[in-house]
Amino acid sequence: MDHLALLASSTLAAAALPANPRPALRAAIDAAWRRPEPDCMPPLVEAARFDEATQARIKGLARSLVVGLRAKRSRSSGVDALMKEFSLSSQEGVALMCLAEALLRVPDKATADRLIRDKLSEGDWRSHVGNSPSLFVNAATWGLLITGRLVSTSSEASLSAALTRLVARGGEPLIRKGMDLAMRMLGEQFVTGRDIDEALERGRTHEKQGYRYSFDMLGEAAMTAEDAERYFRDYERAIHAIGKASAGRGVVDGNGISVKLSALHPRYTWSQRERVFAELLPKLRTLCLQAKGYAIGLNIDAEEADRLDISLDLLEALALDDALAGWAGLGFVVQAYQKRAPWVLDFVIDLARRSGQRLMLRLVKGAYWDAEIKRAQIDGLAGYPVYTRKVYTDVAYLACAKKLLAARDAIYPQFATHNAHTLAAIYHHAENTSHGTAWRAGDYEFQCLHGMGEPLYDQIVGHAERHRLVRIYAPVGSHETLLAYLVRRLLENGANTSFVNRIVDENVPVDELIADPVAQAAALAGTPHPRIPLPAELYGAQRANSAGIDFASEPVRARIAAALQRSRDTTHRAGPIVPGIGAPDASRARAIANPADQGDIVGQVVETATHEVEAALAASAAIAGSWAHTPPAERAASLERAAELLERHADDLLALAVREAGKSWSNAVAELREAVDFCRYYAQQARGFDNGSHPALGPVLCISPWNFPLAIFAGQLAAALAAGNPVIAKPAEQTPLIAAAAVRLFHAAGVPAAALQLLPGRGETVGAALV
Repeated sequence: MDHLALLASSTLAAAALPANPRPALRAAIDAAWRRPEPDCMPPLVEAARFDEATQARIKGLARSLVVGLRAKRSRSSGVDALMKEFSLSSQEGVALMCLAEALLRVPDKATADRLIRDKLSEGDWRSHVGNSPSLFVNAATWGLLITGRLVSTSSEASLSAALTRLVARGGEPLIRKGMDLAMRMLGEQFVTGRDIDEALERGRTHEKQGYRYSFDMLGEAAMTAEDAERYFRDYERAIHAIGKASAGRGVVDGNGISVKLSALHPRYTWSQRERVFAELLPKLRTLCLQAKGYAIGLNIDAEEADRLDISLDLLEALALDDALAGWAGLGFVVQAYQKRAPWVLDFVIDLARRSGQRLMLRLVKGAYWDAEIKRAQIDGLAGYPVYTRKVYTDVAYLACAKKLLAARDAIYPQFATHNAHTLAAIYHHAENTSHGTAWRAGDYEFQCLHGMGEPLYDQIVGHAERHRLVRIYAPVGSHETLLAYLVRRLLENGANTSFVNRIVDENVPVDELIADPVAQAAALAGTPHPRIPLPAELYGAQRANSAGIDFASEPVRARIAAALQRSRDTTHRAGPIVPGIGAPDASRARAIANPADQGDIVGQVVETATHEVEAALAASAAIAGSWAHTPPAERAASLERAAELLERHADDLLALAVREAGKSWSNAVAELREAVDFCRYYAQQARGFDNGSHPALGPVLCISPWNFPLAIFAGQLAAALAAGNPVIAKPAEQTPLIAAAAVRLFHAAGVPAAALQLLPGRGETVGAALV
């Protein structure tokens, strides 16, 4: 059903929806968002396949690159060696990662010292001593061993322990200083300069080799308008500096800049669509006009998956802006680990052709994988926006690369990878599809991260036979702005599935490093990673996770907006739900208004009369015995069915929570999910009960608050019902409508009418009579 066509303009704005339905290419992007991997992978595997002759050439080049790279990186004595020794597959590596990340944020020395004690005291640092040929690593390991022993004994009650504590108190500030120094060393590894002038100066050596740069001013997720304005000025200064230094060399041969939109606006999110277009787009347009004036490139960086739609809208606005016509420097970044990536490419290629100007497109594998997985699990979403296996991302990258190379008339492909096989595959596929024309600048380029990719691409740049343009993505910023970027780089370097991590591990054979991901993925047939359950299966066999609602999806928002409109067209009613008393007396009804909009009358409630309270008490007492003797498994099954019905009627319940309780959309979802989780949790607990060992208490009164009109309401009565107690539910006088809707669903799930009764009314009347 096309919900969008039925909505009024005010409703569209409230749901942050565009005024017109999305074209087919954009609808296809949304449809692929959380597609199951068994559906995604077979077509991608076929799209990424190479013939046998090409595979042989790919393998030959990849082997040559790996042998050369391994010879160079395995002799390293700094950060590479440290990351190799303390990988994230070890407890010690995880401890160092947590410590490094957290110490950049800890505001005071005392907390930092407690954090050091916590993270270092449990590590088996002794096992790492002498493992590395690097003096740097061994010195670090001895320090961690000594420190770990000092801080781990700080709780022993003896004289020696007191001395140890004394030394530890002296030692932890030293460790704090040492970790700060280590973070600065890591910063030197991954950051080009503290400001754009220093970065340009440091980049000259690589430029002379043939490299080019895309500078990234560190800083993202502006929290305030002042933050956003500061980042905007940083970008402006950087564009002027880069542009002057490029001296008219053009988009391809000159250096460029990458921009994070979350740095330019503190509310860069789907829910603030109007503000983003009114406030962020003009700033972004200004930066683009400045970049056009210098003939340099500007790439819009990729961020979290739920920002993609609004990023594409901004890209489209810029691509179709007459003031930017004739500039081939507008760029966009696409993450291959997102299941939507192939359809995003279709849209961007079409946009380039519609606009009549070639767009730059940087293809990356993606740097927010951990957060995307965890966010989907926490939010109970239908699936993941990213692949659960690294090899699937590698295959998707190759399929996307082929699509880009086939559209070089409209797109300037920029392939960002540190993987030798991926590099070799793109190199040879581009040759195969060039129709005999030799590579030339502007055909396509490779990209790598500063501090990570140069040893690989030193074998490409300037090579007599295989030279290609390589652009270094070069972060610029101070130690204080390093955190978010540094954590992503440490995760990438430390993960045991990462090429840059495995290349320095001599135990990994070369053949394994250059294995064809297409063959590996084909054998898996889209099977998800066995240790990454879908969000719905997060609790295993115990119970299902409550289903969330993905408001970042426009069709979902349109559906909820339609539910709100239906709710406004309905007069919701509540009254006492007591067996045998008949229909409520409508003459006693009072209106329930939306607390956020007093003109919005949500429905009517008939409050409980004294004789109805007495009837409810009698009915509850009468059923107490039979409900208490109902098998616990039967009571549990009723609660599980109630959870299913709550989810089935989610849209209508959300609309009631928004209108009757004045909740935001996201808060209403949390309310519903908590109610569902309560039902399933107590059902699970009840299945272990025995009526003999867990006797019921008898009738239970549940009085719920107005600010949790469904979650606490459902949680109270689910717990009591699971234990075999009949319930008299008295909702807050402000929110009886959603309570009545919930009680009807519990009855439909099989809970007897007398075992669950609803008595709406004021605390001083109905509540007082019950208490």
